[in-house]
Amino acid sequence: MSIKHIQENQFQSEVLDDKGLVLVDFYADWCGPCKMLAPILEEVDSELPNLKIVKINVDSAQALSQQYGVMSIPTVYLFDGGMNVGRFVGVKSKDEIIDFVQNS
Repeated sequence: MSIKHIQENQFQSEVLDDKGLVLVDFYADWCGPCKMLAPILEEVDSELPNLKIVKINVDSAQALSQQYGVMSIPTVYLFDGGMNVGRFVGVKSKDEIIDFVQNS
């Protein structure tokens, strides 16, 4: 599955209404650590086919970012069946992210 960039108005249908695992990356185009995380998420995406990964630009989704308490970026949330089951802030390795997904 490829990583999908979504808008704030798609969050309900793409994340909260999804029955499976969804990793949500709150990012910004100008953010250096976000740029470092992007290729790592591509690797995770190729290794975990049952995981859906979506990216939300905090600059265009300010209300949603505020709702989820995003203070630093990248902030990554994991949802399982629409329920928030975990989050981390900053850049992590592929193995750390896979471990996070599998153990949250």
